[in-house]
Formats: sequence, C-alpha cells, structure tokens
Amino acid sequence: MRAYISVFKLRLYDGMQYRTAALAGVATQFFWGFIVIMVFQAFYSHTESPPPISLPQLTTYIWLQQSFLAFIMLWFRDNELFQLITTGNIAYELCRPSGIYGFWYAKLLAQRIASAMLRCFPILLVAFLLPRPYKIELPPDPVAFGLFVIALLLGLFIIVAISMLIYISVFVTLSPAGSLMMFSVFGEFMAGGVIPIPLMPEWLQNIVRLLPFHLTADFPFRVYSGHIPQEAAVSGIVIQLIWLAGLLAAGKFMMDKALRRVVVQGG
Repeated sequence: MRAYISVFKLRLYDGMQYRTAALAGVATQFFWGFIVIMVFQAFYSHTESPPPISLPQLTTYIWLQQSFLAFIMLWFRDNELFQLITTGNIAYELCRPSGIYGFWYAKLLAQRIASAMLRCFPILLVAFLLPRPYKIELPPDPVAFGLFVIALLLGLFIIVAISMLIYISVFVTLSPAGSLMMFSVFGEFMAGGVIPIPLMPEWLQNIVRLLPFHLTADFPFRVYSGHIPQEAAVSGIVIQLIWLAGLLAAGKFMMDKALRRVVVQGG
C-alpha cells in the first residue's frame, strides 16, 4: 500500500506542474460550455411541454461537466502506459515488487485529480458570477452537497476502474487508438456527456441505468442540483459501491490473466 500511496503523490505533484496547459484547457471549456448552454437555451425556448429537467438545473449540469471534465472523460489517457504495453517495456513493470493493477490505478487516479484541481476552481468561480441563464446554481441544501461530493468521488473511482479495462484490452488488441475510441465514444454517450440522460427517450434511459457509465457523471451532477432526491441519491451511492467493487475485481482478474499470457519479444 505504501508504494501505491507514493506513486499517487508523485503523479499528483507532477500533474500540478502543467499550469499553462490547464489555463488553455479552462479557456476551451468555457467556450464549449457557453455553446452547449446556448443550444439548450434555444431548445427550451421553443418547447411546449414541461422539460424533464429545468434550464437552471441543466446549466448547472453543464458547468459541472466542464469543471470536472478530468473526472468523467474516458478519453483522458496516459500514453506512457500504452507504450509500455505495445513496445514490450511492460517487462520493466513486471520487475516491480508491487502489483501492476494497483500501481497503474494509483497513477491514473492522481493524474485525473491533478488535472481537475487545476481547472475546476477557475471555472466554478466564474460560473457562479455569471448572470442567469448562464449562472451555475448552488445546491438546494448542505446534505445535497455532501451527497454530491461522495457520489463524485465514487464516480471518479469507477471511471478509473473502467479506464483500467481499456489498458488491459490493449494487451489483446495491441491498438490503443481502437480500444480508446470504442470505450470513450460509447461511455461518454452513456454517461450523459453528449445528451443529458433526462432528455433521452425512456427506453434509452432504461438501458443507460443498466450500465455503470451514468454513475460517473450524470448521477452526481443531478444529485448536486437536487434533480435526484436525497433518498434516491443514497440508493445510487450504494449502487456505485457495488459497481466499483465489481469493476475492481473484474479488472484485477483480467490483468492477472493478461500478464500470464504476455509475451515480450527478445527476452
């Protein structure tokens, strides 16, 4: 465990160094956030029936997406790990006196947290100062905010566990681009990154609820805005814990199986 904590700290400190890149990302996310909000604002202004999620809640949803983008995006990757697998340098990782799954999990977790810490505070600060309908709203009460924090952190652990499955799949496909594209496109849509889940057709929402992706983004963001009641939020957190345990167990099993069959050319 000490080795995992050490690599987590090192990756966290290393990720905090890229402040200029983070500022560029903040500008991009502000631009994209405004575009998405204006699109939905135009859509809401021409709808006749009451929408399943209010415009202030949807605006908050979008700003939280942009603020915690590093927590929820599957295309957030570590090219170094892909190169270790495809070039055969995974042999050096096998020499470490620690499990590869936990070692890589700690690295990926630290990278996402570092990126989010550099970007979320400027976005949230400005979003709170904007006029309506572009303003992010406060949570309805402190309990909702506490549940949001728990759900967001559990969602982060789940997204890292899913990301580990992408790296493990490269042991078989030897195609980082293919594995990343397959998982990220499907996962982003099912997490509500393209269309918020309350705006999807009912039949599609039923499919989304069967998968873990919505627990990483849609669920915590709607808990924050109060769109998901507190009783349902507690039940959702329990489901998050179940999915997290299952994904970690599956990932560890698949990693062990992949390492037993790995072939390093030349040695």
